[in-house]
Amino acid sequence: MKLIEKTMNKFTKAEEEEDDGSEVFQSIEVAKVDQSNVSPPPPLADAFATPLVEVSAAGEELNLIPPLNFAMVDNGIFRSGFPDVSNFSFLKTLGLRSIISLCPDAYPENNMQFLKSNGIKLFQFGIKGYKCPPGLENEVWLHLWNSKCQKEGSYTNANSKTSEPFVNIPDHKIREALKVLLDEKNHPLLIHCNRGKHRTGCLVGCMRKLQKWCLTSIFDEYQRFAAAKARVSDQRFMELFDVSNFKQIPMSFSCSSS
Repeated sequence: MKLIEKTMNKFTKAEEEEDDGSEVFQSIEVAKVDQSNVSPPPPLADAFATPLVEVSAAGEELNLIPPLNFAMVDNGIFRSGFPDVSNFSFLKTLGLRSIISLCPDAYPENNMQFLKSNGIKLFQFGIKGYKCPPGLENEVWLHLWNSKCQKEGSYTNANSKTSEPFVNIPDHKIREALKVLLDEKNHPLLIHCNRGKHRTGCLVGCMRKLQKWCLTSIFDEYQRFAAAKARVSDQRFMELFDVSNFKQIPMSFSCSSS
């Protein structure tokens, strides 16, 4: 870097002119930079193309890859699809104490080893995934739903004698999972199913009811993760889920209201 000459810039200020019309001068130092040895900044696209890495204590670079559909739900609560080996380094940074799995299948051995080595407790509430015939879920089913409500004047869930068609969401398992979720001793905690959409979305939606979210906001959050696979039946389940039994459980999450 070279410091070059001083230059004199001449200007007049009407408010500062003296009665004799004298001119006001200011001395300005100008610095010129020799850029012959300065490297240009990297292109913006290259900066975003760089993968997220963390340097371990041994000096090794670790790729931090979050599971499918990963997101933060609230302080100490996360959600995602089923994590695999490539996600373990990322999950380790969360300092998890617990994982709630909503899949019925036996937990993979690699995942169990990861939990044991990191002192993470597994709570498994096996809820089978289900699929409706194409086109039935959002169109025909909704028509059946509306017709049924008009005839009966009300809706009955899985605990009653009349059940909603094509729905297999066990109310009691969602309740048990919700108890684990609300216990801060289990935080930080990760909720996951297979794709992090329907079963995880239902559990999170029921938690939002306890946080006194309006149904529109609950459904908006559910739909952001389910996207084109959003199910009317899941939304009906969340709408009619009774949270009165959880009123005595203390809530200290960031989104809760007294």
